[in-house]
Amino acid sequence: MKFTLNITSSEQLANICGSLDNNLENISKSLDVRLSNKGSDFDIKGDNADLAVNVLQDLLSISEKRIIDASDVELSIKSHNSGNGSTKAITIKTSRKHIHIRSINQQNYVNAIADKDAIFAIGPAGTGKTYLAVARAVEALESSNVRRIVLVRPAVEAGEKLGFLPGDLSEKVDPYLRPIYDALYEFLGFEKVNKLIEKHIIEVAPLAFMRGRTLNDSFIILDEAQNTTVPQMKMFLTRMGFSSKMVITGDITQIDLANPSQSGLLDATNVLKDMEDIVFCEFDSQDVVRNQLVKLIVDAYDNNK
Repeated sequence: MKFTLNITSSEQLANICGSLDNNLENISKSLDVRLSNKGSDFDIKGDNADLAVNVLQDLLSISEKRIIDASDVELSIKSHNSGNGSTKAITIKTSRKHIHIRSINQQNYVNAIADKDAIFAIGPAGTGKTYLAVARAVEALESSNVRRIVLVRPAVEAGEKLGFLPGDLSEKVDPYLRPIYDALYEFLGFEKVNKLIEKHIIEVAPLAFMRGRTLNDSFIILDEAQNTTVPQMKMFLTRMGFSSKMVITGDITQIDLANPSQSGLLDATNVLKDMEDIVFCEFDSQDVVRNQLVKLIVDAYDNNK
């Protein structure tokens, strides 16, 4: 199949093809096609040539607005290869970064966060559960929809009680919240995050410290929720006050509790599944946005069950 893209400059062509034609190589390998080009004229051979054309058209559209990165190519390929067709990206806007979301499950997730007050996100590592929740939280804070962000995580992975760990509260909890901090720094910058923490506009706390509190005007994220117990999950969910939003993320295949059947996240999926105002968003290996090898690893473990 011969196909011509409406490319207006050599810079735009380079953006679409990628460094050393990496984007074209990715399309060829993922869709099992042979793809070559001379300028804006492309020659595509293979049963999935139509899909490759659709991906190239997606990249053309993106190239008119910004620099294409590897995740744009991956998400476009996944969208067309799964039969979902071209998917218009949803954008989360923060002061430092705009996040363009094309995966169907991720779009459903960020839309649910916008529309509902309690959202569960369940799926494997690398699917953007925590990252997108933090992005929505920062967006809500910067637009004055909430007055603070509260970040919570159970600290059981090390098999230690917080009281036995060295340091003050921040030093005890910070290692467990590093993925959340990394996302905050990306969206707000290191200095601003630290200033907001000093002013208690961003609060980082272990799950145990939520008991007895009511959180109003807050965007609350509970990360690694598979490691909560049933009483802890109930306690956390009942902290929600007025004008607040809760996002609960976790991976039920990575439960670190001594008795995995007592996971509060597992229990919540059964107890709360029919509640109209609570949304459960599920992710799978197709939503992984890390190195392509991560998807293959997730699939390998899933198939070995």
